[in-house]
Amino acid sequence: MSPFMEQLYSLISAFMGTDGLSRLFYMLFPLFLIFELPLMVLVMLGVLRWFTRRRTRVPKTSVYCPRVSCIITCYSEGMDVQTTLLSLCEQTYPGHIEMIPVVDGATVNQPTLSAVRGFIVDPQLYPRRHLRPIAKWQRGGRVSSLNAGLSLASGEIVMALDGDTSFDNNMVSSIVRHFEDPSVPAVAGSLRVRNVWASWVTAMQALEYLLSIHMSKIGLSEWNLVNNVSGAFGAFRRSFLVKIGGWNTHTAEDLDLTLRIKSYFKRHDLRIPFEPEAIGHTDAPKTLRDFLMQRLRWDGDLFFLYIRKHNRNIDPKLLGWRTFVMILLTGFFFQLVLPFLIFSYTLTALFVLPGKTLLFLFVLVYLLYLLITAVLFFAMLVMVSDRPRKDAVLGLLVPVFPLFMLILRCWSAVAMLNEIFRRGHEESSMAPWWVLKRATRF
Repeated sequence: MSPFMEQLYSLISAFMGTDGLSRLFYMLFPLFLIFELPLMVLVMLGVLRWFTRRRTRVPKTSVYCPRVSCIITCYSEGMDVQTTLLSLCEQTYPGHIEMIPVVDGATVNQPTLSAVRGFIVDPQLYPRRHLRPIAKWQRGGRVSSLNAGLSLASGEIVMALDGDTSFDNNMVSSIVRHFEDPSVPAVAGSLRVRNVWASWVTAMQALEYLLSIHMSKIGLSEWNLVNNVSGAFGAFRRSFLVKIGGWNTHTAEDLDLTLRIKSYFKRHDLRIPFEPEAIGHTDAPKTLRDFLMQRLRWDGDLFFLYIRKHNRNIDPKLLGWRTFVMILLTGFFFQLVLPFLIFSYTLTALFVLPGKTLLFLFVLVYLLYLLITAVLFFAMLVMVSDRPRKDAVLGLLVPVFPLFMLILRCWSAVAMLNEIFRRGHEESSMAPWWVLKRATRF
């Protein structure tokens, strides 16, 4: 008998008492998987539905080409902002594209301001591309830049973009077609990590972006359950955005705006699609410290928005029952409760279980998550990826990915504790301290 089977046999023999195998099951099986697995099945069914529909759909042409305004928030990007502007000039979209780079804190941000001013749009080479730069001399934060750009935007469609993000040349065409449906107030774009192999940290983030963000949003979009429109890359119907007051102060303005839009879902029968062919490329944090500090802000913001700011808007009368249940599941349970469950479960196992049992438990849970990751990765390559050869190399990281996600889940619990006791969202680098301090406290 193999050592693994001997260990399993000894555990079963030890727990064959009044509770029998049930006691063994409850000790070894992480119960949070009961909630995680149905969501994964929902995502996979959505991806399969999207894949089937895409392969059988009949291509159609459209004459819908509204003017598009791209608000590009700039702070310390330097010459990188010219890459962003050039990628917008080179779009295949036949309509007009208005580029509005907003340089925040231009007084002290001279390199970025010089890069914007030095970018010339050749009307012969790039017709119907218009540059409308804004120098915002005093720094007010990203929300301030977005609203400044919105006040001067003339396009029917408004895009919120980061100054260090470049785009595939079919991005605008892919994303705009959704707005032909009047029930669409916003569309979520897809992000890929540009500096994939800069370090092991960026490589793990590249795999996370593909599996946890790109593929997940494809599946959820099929059921109109997209959880967030990324702040680095999102598109909005300008008339709707103006009516709800634009972006709101505080941090995590992307999720804040998404939740505010969703509060109109029930009354106006709205939907937020995700467009996987509209792809932006961004640089991820290279060091473990920078990555953890980024997630400290991101995950802490989730607690602030769900519990403190939008707790009264999480109502089926506003959201509709389907969106309401999904926010409870993905917003409250998966993002707020589950990290604490995983963190406490891990600590309890480390301090309570004997060594051999702990090892057996670790191997069992690891193999289960490895199987889930492998299935998701294979499905991503076969049905989702538009760059399968490039993405296939990330398969080398699949064996390590469950461990990476365990660390990330435990760090989420730390981030929320930081928000609970220290109001971490007020320490965000996305806006100066005096802007956040003067904002309404929740």
